[in-house]
Amino acid sequence: MIIIVCGLKDLGKSYISKNLKKLMKALVYDQYTMDDNFSKILKIKDIPSPEPKSNEVVFKVKVAALNYDDIWGMRGKPLAIPLPHISGTDAAGEVTAVGSDVKNIKVGDRVVSHGNLSCRVCKACTDGREYDCRKRTIWGFETGPLWGGYCEETHLPEVNVVKIPESVSYDAAAAASMTLVTSWHMLVGRAKIQPGQLVLIMGGSSGVGNFGIQIAKLFGCTVIATASPNKLDKLLELGADYAINHRDENWHKEVRSITKNIPKPFGDIPGVDVIFEHIGGSHWNKELTLLNYGGTIVTTGATTGYDAKTDLRHIFFKGINILGSTQGTRAELERGLYWMSQGKIKSIIDSVYPLEQAAEAHTKMLKGKGLFGKILMKPNF
Repeated sequence: MIIIVCGLKDLGKSYISKNLKKLMKALVYDQYTMDDNFSKILKIKDIPSPEPKSNEVVFKVKVAALNYDDIWGMRGKPLAIPLPHISGTDAAGEVTAVGSDVKNIKVGDRVVSHGNLSCRVCKACTDGREYDCRKRTIWGFETGPLWGGYCEETHLPEVNVVKIPESVSYDAAAAASMTLVTSWHMLVGRAKIQPGQLVLIMGGSSGVGNFGIQIAKLFGCTVIATASPNKLDKLLELGADYAINHRDENWHKEVRSITKNIPKPFGDIPGVDVIFEHIGGSHWNKELTLLNYGGTIVTTGATTGYDAKTDLRHIFFKGINILGSTQGTRAELERGLYWMSQGKIKSIIDSVYPLEQAAEAHTKMLKGKGLFGKILMKPNF
C-alpha cells in the first residue's frame, strides 16, 4: 500500500519519491487483555513496511502459525511484552529484499523463521547451545515494538531464516517452525533416543506431540501416546503404537500394563525408557513411576501447572534422568525439514484463518476443543 501525496505538483518527482513511505497491513495490539477478549485488542493496521539492515532479509509472509505464547503476550503475563505489538513466531514466505552483508539467502528464496534470537558470540552460542544464550529472545513474542510474523512482510537476521526444501509447502513449514525444532531437540538433542526404546509421548495431539510421535518412530522406537478420548484414533494414524486417554485418572496404570507385555520377549525389565513431557501438574509423579531404571524424562512445558510435587524416591532409586529443554538450534530445524522433504515427517494442520479472523483463531487455540495440530493464519489482503 502506498500513501498518495496531493498538492505537491510543483515540488518535483524526486521530492515525492523520497518522502513516500510504503505501508503494509499488520495485526497489531497496543494494550493487554486480562479476560482473553482478543477481539477487543486485535486490529488490522497500516504500518511501514520493513527495510533490511545489513545482516537481515525481508520476506513476504505467505502463512504464519499460532503458538500459545501469542496468548501470553496478549495477557501481558508472564512477560510484559513491548507495545504496540505484532505476534507471530512461526512465519514462512518469499524473500523480497536482502541486506548488504547477507551471503546465503537471495531474493526469491522460500524461507521459514527460526524464532530463537541469540547473540551468537557468547560461550553458550559458540558452544552450539544458542537456546541457553542469556540474551536469547523469542521473535514474535518478546520482540518489538511491531516485530513479528502476523503481517504482510517481516524481517529477520539471515541466521534466523532457513530455506524451505522444494517438496515442503509454506503451510507445512510454518506449522513446523517452533514445534518441530522443539520436539527434535527434546528427543534427539536432549534425551538421545535410540532405536528399540519405549517412548511415552504425553499430549500427543498437540503440535509438539504430533512431531514427538513421528520423530520417535523415525528413530525406530515403540511409541505410547496420550490424548483426550476423541483424539486417540488420530494418534494411531500418526504412527503411535498405543494410544491412551490421559483424562482417565488411572491412565498410568494402563501404560504400565502395556510396558509389562512389550519387553518380555527380550527379557528386559518393564518400564518406559523416555517420557516426552510438556503437561506437568498432577501427571508428574505418575510419569515418574512409569520410567525404567536409568530412564529419562525430558520436559519443555507445564500446561496444567508448574508447581508439581516430586517423590524423590523414584529419582534416586531408579537413577532417573530429568532433563529440561527449550526450543532448539537452527541446525536441528534444518534436519527436521530435511526429513519432512523425504516424507518421513509431516505437519498436522488443524485449520487455516485469514488474519482478519485472528481473534477467532486464538480463541479456538485457547479452548482447545477438538483441536488437533496447528492453527495457521494468512494475510490475504
